Amino acid sequence: MSTTPYLPAKIFGSQDEITPRVMVAPQRYIQGPGVLNQINRYMSLLNVKRVGILASRRGQGAEGQRISERLNNDNIDCIPAVFAGECSLKEVEKHVRALAGENLDCLIAVGGGKPVDAGKSIAYRLDIPVVIVPTLASNDAPTSALSVLYTTEGANDTVEFYPSNPAMVIVDTEVIAAAGERYFVAGIGDAMATWFEARVCFKNTSAITPIGARPTLASYAIGEVCAQTLFEKGEAASRAVVAGTCTDAFESVVEANTLLSGIGFESGGLALAHPVALAFTQIDEIHQKYLHGEMVAMGTLIQLTLEGSVDAEKVARFFANIGLPIHMTQLSLSPNDSAAIDTIIEATLRNRNTHHMPMPVTHDSMREAMLDANKLGMAVTANVGDAAYRRLHAG
Repeated sequence: MSTTPYLPAKIFGSQDEITPRVMVAPQRYIQGPGVLNQINRYMSLLNVKRVGILASRRGQGAEGQRISERLNNDNIDCIPAVFAGECSLKEVEKHVRALAGENLDCLIAVGGGKPVDAGKSIAYRLDIPVVIVPTLASNDAPTSALSVLYTTEGANDTVEFYPSNPAMVIVDTEVIAAAGERYFVAGIGDAMATWFEARVCFKNTSAITPIGARPTLASYAIGEVCAQTLFEKGEAASRAVVAGTCTDAFESVVEANTLLSGIGFESGGLALAHPVALAFTQIDEIHQKYLHGEMVAMGTLIQLTLEGSVDAEKVARFFANIGLPIHMTQLSLSPNDSAAIDTIIEATLRNRNTHHMPMPVTHDSMREAMLDANKLGMAVTANVGDAAYRRLHAG
């Protein structure tokens, strides 16, 4: 059982003034309508006889049951583990204790970002490979070798790193299409940040990726293609989700949300957008009501505003058209709530990725960027309306 924290910066970080470029990725990424029905064929590559299946209670009765039936047909035993809802150290350790004596060869983590991240943490402690089966395209967690852990109350706590990326990521797009438009659109918000953060890190020679290395050209290019795909096909893909159909635009955006964004952030680096999103979780109402990608969308606009980027209005218009938040009120935050804004700023400034920005990021400059991004969002809303946002947040 692995109990020692893995610190990738000790391996890939600067040595003798040399910081290497490093690319990391899952061993296999498999995407398409109905691919979950072939999971027994894919798992044959891992030569497993006994696997754990981590999923919510709903997930156990749906995708978990499908997986178990397919694997049982190939004489693979499946042990269910019910995920309680929060990716906390307490939840992780509970499952480690329960599964430690099961002699598992692999753990399959099924669900959205939190069960996926919890699965990676559990598998690392059990010293077994993890296979990810996302049921949402709402974030880029599935492909990475890290987990964001939260407190039991749901506030961002810490990040854990692992020496290996998932052995497989199996994305059944029929499942993704049935999950609902809001989750899908949130994934676009998370993925759009990839390019703008990677661009900052690539140009800043002192910036490093989450594993302590320099960005690669490959991840830079992947981040750019990710953003292009979202701009070109995001609206059509969202309409496909409403219709419940797996169109080419939908398949492309699922890949952008999951694979391109996942590789892009992990091997391309993070800047301001994600630290702001994580800081938003310090405000209970925001954490409870909004999805990670919705918070990242607002964080992206704040980053672009701080940069004075010509892309800020284009991104804001795109977000408005698909229903992502573009001003503070759409995140239940008042621009006049100084205490909440101070809490967000202080948490943002404590995140080292914030300081990959090409200019000093201070309390004053952050406040100004937040208020300016809010003004931009309000102006864009006045021009293009907020019908998409209201539809996704009705009720």
